[in-house]
Amino acid sequence: MGLLSVFLGVCLLAVPLRAQVSGAGNEVDGVLAFRHVEKLVGFGPRPPGSAGSQKTQDYIIAYLRKLNLKVETQPFLANTPNGAIGMKNIVASLPGERETVILLGSHYDTKPMVNGIFVGANDGGSSTGLLLELARVLSRRKPRYTLQFVFFDGEEAQRQWTETDSLYGSRYFVAQLSREAKQGTIKAMILLDMIGDKDLVLENELSSTSSLMEMVRKSGRELGYSKHLAKAPNEIVDDHIPFLQAGIPAVDLIDYDYGFNNIYWHTPNDTLDKISPQSLGIVGAIVLKTIEKLNKE
Repeated sequence: MGLLSVFLGVCLLAVPLRAQVSGAGNEVDGVLAFRHVEKLVGFGPRPPGSAGSQKTQDYIIAYLRKLNLKVETQPFLANTPNGAIGMKNIVASLPGERETVILLGSHYDTKPMVNGIFVGANDGGSSTGLLLELARVLSRRKPRYTLQFVFFDGEEAQRQWTETDSLYGSRYFVAQLSREAKQGTIKAMILLDMIGDKDLVLENELSSTSSLMEMVRKSGRELGYSKHLAKAPNEIVDDHIPFLQAGIPAVDLIDYDYGFNNIYWHTPNDTLDKISPQSLGIVGAIVLKTIEKLNKE
């Protein structure tokens, strides 16, 4: 299916795919999130240092600035098995009534692939598109806690996943927090990754802070999305791990079963036709509901 036919198809479904969050006074639009993903996929592969990565950074920064958010970048040189590679985290802030921070994160890079074109519609694209949409919705509010929208570079391994060849952006971000003794300023870190799958089932992720995971799952149940919540627990290593290691409460919203037996994951088949605006809207609604609960604490 071509990009145009996909786009036209989802536009026809725009009205029922908008996920209203009760009491929030705002609406997450899965179609708008999907359009961001289309843009990212259109830039081609996004490994750190690539032309696609630069276009993605420019797009994210321009959109966040259009929302009148304070935007900062964290450029750094990562020591990888492929040599030193320049990477860049993007951080947008929305001041709240309190300086304590609720951080929403996603990685935007794609895994380097020699044999094939990997555009990461789901893995990196879906969560980044939704995070941009969440920034739009939340920028219209005066939050209780300061909100940060963090777009991590270098989540993917440059060769083979190890503790040192992975999570470059999140490890750098947390290291900066530690240098400035600001770990205690973050109330919660909510990570989004691989959340666009048409057959959406969010993991009951074991590494996550248990109270935060239960809050996310309770939000999903209250919104009527129980079928999209996995029952069996699973443990995932992702960008939330450096935060947990620094003593920061963190939770990972991820669907790690992408296609039968995870067949589309890290392959050229991770394309737009495998993800849906509806899944993006569902996860967005769960995130907003979770933030509502955090604001009551």
